Amino acid sequence: MTNSGPILLRRGHIITDNIEDYPEGLVLAVDKPYRWTSADVIRKLKWAACRHFHKKNLKVGHAGTLDPLATGLLLVCIGKATRLAQSFQHSDKQYVAGVAFGATTPSYDREKAVDRRFGLDGVREDRLREILPEFVGEQWQVAPLFSAKSVDGVRAYELARKAYRDAERGGGEFDHSASELLSRQWIRISSLELLAWHCDASFLRCAAPEQVSERSARINVVPVPEDLPCADIRIDCSKGTYIRALARDLGEAMGSGAFLYSLRRTRNAGFSIEDSLSLDEAAGLFRE
Repeated sequence: MTNSGPILLRRGHIITDNIEDYPEGLVLAVDKPYRWTSADVIRKLKWAACRHFHKKNLKVGHAGTLDPLATGLLLVCIGKATRLAQSFQHSDKQYVAGVAFGATTPSYDREKAVDRRFGLDGVREDRLREILPEFVGEQWQVAPLFSAKSVDGVRAYELARKAYRDAERGGGEFDHSASELLSRQWIRISSLELLAWHCDASFLRCAAPEQVSERSARINVVPVPEDLPCADIRIDCSKGTYIRALARDLGEAMGSGAFLYSLRRTRNAGFSIEDSLSLDEAAGLFRE
């Protein structure tokens, strides 16, 4: 940031213990951990900042929620920098999404188990390359039912949880069509790039073992069936774009189904993932 704006905290930054020394506030670019909610990150950093600045309360907020199973760039604003959070949220963003084809889950990510399987006849790398340009540009998008959108004043995820419980009790399928109750949103996808194609999901066995804490263990993660083909796609898009919904729509366009097996935000409001600190590094700045 410039001298006239908030200070972007970087590794090794020495922070005084007087918040008045930062009249425009502070910004932290944090690499949100897997299976942490965005609110979890804010609570941890707010506690550290309040203790450091000897304040009982301090304004701390983030500029755009990331789902628990997503990682990557979360902009945390402290003090007067919280006034910029909304403008950061309205900025374009970049993600790298891992999409598994041939199945869906109720949440279109790995928080819920696979509930439907589809044929794989038309699921090929060349076909995906043909389809991707069709999703570039301005368009209407319907959010997943497991989202914070509202239906007649009720959060969509509350309806989704009820439908999920009913399906479990009744032994039936989750009603994906209930998402049609949600209003469509006008979004823009600036670019889509296929980074990698995997004929099956066996490569996920080679991933580094996850360090699960007591907090992160609260978030459920289901395995990806190994026979599902997968793709890694880089996405540049506008505010309000649901990448889980894009995965769903790509699956339908391939004549199949799809859900996210991973999601990482790599850019937001001109900040890059290369600017980010781990959560421990960010909290550690307030202990120096």
